[in-house]
Amino acid sequence: MGTLYLVATPIGNLEDVTLRALRVLREADRVFAEDTRRTRKLLDRHQIAVKPMSLHSHNEAARIETALAVLAGGGEVALVSDAGTPLVSDPGGRLVAAALAAEHRVVPVPGASAVLAALSVAGLPVEPFSFLGFLPRKAGPRRAVLTAYCGRPETLVIFESPRRLVGTLRELADVLGDRPACVARELTKLHEEAARGTLRELADRFEGSVKGEITIVVAGAPEPAPLGAADLDVAIRARIAEGRPVSAIASELAAAAGLPRREVYARVLALRDAGS
Repeated sequence: MGTLYLVATPIGNLEDVTLRALRVLREADRVFAEDTRRTRKLLDRHQIAVKPMSLHSHNEAARIETALAVLAGGGEVALVSDAGTPLVSDPGGRLVAAALAAEHRVVPVPGASAVLAALSVAGLPVEPFSFLGFLPRKAGPRRAVLTAYCGRPETLVIFESPRRLVGTLRELADVLGDRPACVARELTKLHEEAARGTLRELADRFEGSVKGEITIVVAGAPEPAPLGAADLDVAIRARIAEGRPVSAIASELAAAAGLPRREVYARVLALRDAGS
């Protein structure tokens, strides 16, 4: 049985790599990299002589046979992406599935993460959060994804390219509302920036030329304001007209109104009897 290591690499600053990651890369029988040129810079910086082999979205299927042969001999294979953790918006999923199917060990070697780095500096709640990766390119599927998260309370983390940043910020505001957000750009690099504001403010700020790798953090949906007395009565009457049971109406609206269920139950009975 061999071992496949999923090795996290720096997202910018080449010092952001663990001692364990360097050891694994130095000792591995084969290192697969999304872009060998970028990985070579990391290896050279830390004086690791291994020659990486490319594994990207266009050749992953072909590389699996090579990796499995090394693993079948009890060897160690390391997989790295351009930055951060492999498989997170990067290739490698088919290799991991093949290694597991062949009953080899798959071991994570954690490290730098653009998702967590952006969350930590955004100034927004970090629990819970949902990572959406890169949104779909086509308008319909992209709008469907955003609509599905419209009313959900968790903070959203999205990867985006510089040329689509402004359009995405405006679409987020259109679908989700003009929520607080953060655009984290060039994290851990020389021109690192974490810009905070509402989605529309950020869209205006980045109008024009934008460079670098982008992570967008967006606040979750705000909690709805409790129903006032007048709105509660309207909601109760509408449900009575639909023929809903008194107990069901009380259970549904008590939380929305921020009132004890028995109090709402009594109000439902009063309105029902008044209308009979």
